[in-house]
Amino acid sequence: MPIDTLLSARWIIPVEPDGLVLEHHTLALAAGRIAAILPTAEARARYPNAAAEEFPLHALIPGFVNAHTHAAMSLLRGVADDRPLMEWLTEHIWPLEQRWVDEDFVRDGTDLALAEMIRGGITCFNDMYFFPEVTARQAALCGMRAVVGLIVVDFPSAWATGADEYLSKGLELHEALNGDPLISVAFAPHAPYSVSDEPLSRLRRLAAELERPIHMHVHETAGEIEESLQRHGVRPLERLGALNLPGPNFVAVHMTQLTEEDIDLIARGGASVVHCPESNLKLASGFCPVAKLVAAGVNVAIGTDGAASNNDLDVMGEMRMAALLAKAVAEDASVVPARTALRMATFNGARALGLDSEIGSLELGKAADITAIRLDGIETQPLYNPISDLVYAASRHQVTDVWVAGKRLLYKRELTTLDAVEICRRAQDWRQKLMP
Repeated sequence: MPIDTLLSARWIIPVEPDGLVLEHHTLALAAGRIAAILPTAEARARYPNAAAEEFPLHALIPGFVNAHTHAAMSLLRGVADDRPLMEWLTEHIWPLEQRWVDEDFVRDGTDLALAEMIRGGITCFNDMYFFPEVTARQAALCGMRAVVGLIVVDFPSAWATGADEYLSKGLELHEALNGDPLISVAFAPHAPYSVSDEPLSRLRRLAAELERPIHMHVHETAGEIEESLQRHGVRPLERLGALNLPGPNFVAVHMTQLTEEDIDLIARGGASVVHCPESNLKLASGFCPVAKLVAAGVNVAIGTDGAASNNDLDVMGEMRMAALLAKAVAEDASVVPARTALRMATFNGARALGLDSEIGSLELGKAADITAIRLDGIETQPLYNPISDLVYAASRHQVTDVWVAGKRLLYKRELTTLDAVEICRRAQDWRQKLMP
């Protein structure tokens, strides 16, 4: 297949193999995939007819993977700050959702989230929210890669009346998206406290048959543990273990309340954990023991959670916070070094979602999901190690260009497939409705 584009950069950080930094190299792209990675002088000589772009002040990295979010909740950013999780949910978020969430809400909130994520270098996100068909449509329209959650809860919502309808609608969406190159699905039971055993058993069987992930909030707060002990006589993970859920396709989000037995259960099952450090901090939910999970061989990815509890969709910020928090919690400055944090924000997220053969690293044959980050500014000087600067010094405001499957979604900080002015106008309209 002929090479159509050459992207040459000061640094290329492929993430796989771990810690590698290539200087003055070029990515050669063909039909939206990485066809070669080679020194820039050699690339120019070998492919003189390819369209060539220079990034002499940048690092090219695999696009960030936001392994857990609620995209449409960007419209609820800042409406109920500084409250503990259950008060935040039951007294503020759920009442607003019951009144306002419909297809229009999800469309406009998702567009706002897509614009923010692309400008932050995110090329793939794993979502959990109502009307997932709308989230899938909006992601596809702008060219974003997404795993949309087929949400399941015991109680009715504007989207479905109960577990049976949640599952049937989810299966319809799975069929509609089957074979889509950018959009896929995951089963998304909300949490152990909001989904009963029977639907959990059903979706486990369906996930195995369809080879899809199961994406779920687990062990988010101490209160969740206490409630499970009172209702079921066991901790939530033990209950999920009895239902055979924590296997290689299981993605457990938050995981702030873990015993050694919990960690062993996750590790033995081959499940992944998504760490959402800033949301956990803001809601005072607790600290995920990342260093212990990594030491046990657990795949740990990074998510932002929703903008309603964060209040941003910034994986670069989460990556830095994850590295720093892990050191403080473990009381060991050597744990989660910069290269590991970068891997958590890219390859590990792809692995959690079953997409690591397609994205998460810059390797031959993989999709050209790429983020360009400029590193010549005051904030990243002097530069001794570009991976260190990416994790500990740089910010999402230094992201200049983004590609998904070789299609450019951000060009010199400007969105190419979304109308930023219109998105902001619609967000302001919702602000007037939600908080008049």
